[in-house]
Amino acid sequence: MRHTLALLIGGLLLTTLAACNTVQGVGRDIESVGRAGKDAMH
Repeated sequence: MRHTLALLIGGLLLTTLAACNTVQGVGRDIESVGRAGKDAMH
């Protein structure tokens, strides 16, 4: 039982970390699109 719980918690932590990286990547992509649009206007 303990082993299964430890694996479950580990899996949830890895999923959470992967989700944070994905959100940061999307934020960077949106930021770069904004910069490119701003540069195109000038």
